[in-house]
Amino acid sequence: MLAKTNIETMLHKTRDRRIPSETILAEVSKILEENTHQRDTINENLKKSGSDENDFDVNLLNADKIFHLKDIKKLCVIYRLRFLDSHFFKGDIPEEAISKIRQLEKEHDTPLSGFKVMAPAKLLKLENADDPLLFAPIGNDYFYLIHKWGNDLHPFRKLLMWPYKSFENLVFTVFLVSILLTAMTPMNMFTHTAHMQEYFLMFLFMFKAVGGIVLFYGFAKGKNFNGAIWDSKYYNG
Repeated sequence: MLAKTNIETMLHKTRDRRIPSETILAEVSKILEENTHQRDTINENLKKSGSDENDFDVNLLNADKIFHLKDIKKLCVIYRLRFLDSHFFKGDIPEEAISKIRQLEKEHDTPLSGFKVMAPAKLLKLENADDPLLFAPIGNDYFYLIHKWGNDLHPFRKLLMWPYKSFENLVFTVFLVSILLTAMTPMNMFTHTAHMQEYFLMFLFMFKAVGGIVLFYGFAKGKNFNGAIWDSKYYNG
């Protein structure tokens, strides 16, 4: 009877004829050390400012991942996000993002630097004592999207941040809130004959009250409009 062939045993014999197990262990150890060194270098580059452009091979870039600063700014203004150097990001950059950076560096044969992160302000360490995107600069205000992680933005974030987009939006929001509060006010508590004049006076009172609260909160917290803070490194920028 012929003995059955154990493929694992044959694999060991094939490898041992090519290279001793001690040598292959040393090779693997060297590769792992190089990988660790490369990952550490990438982590260091993510924690510091770098060049405004990288030497990408244009023929290897994915067009779907290239964005101009105008597009990034527009989205930041709409959703009240920040677009800052990656060293401001206070969370941990996921290992998957590090792997994608290593892959890009290998494909384009160049080290990458100058990374940017687009995220809500709460995820960034801003100089005043949900869903980040990591970019690398290409040049001429173009950026290459490397990785996205975390949770998606709240479906109502665009609507909730609309009042902060500009001064006109804020005034219009105060106007609507004042109308709503006026409509909810039981006028019979103030007068027995509620006419248009009384409602108009109540609206003016509500508009002044809501506007005053908004102004006080804005000045007290050092808040600013989306268009002014999207690339500001200051918490109250």
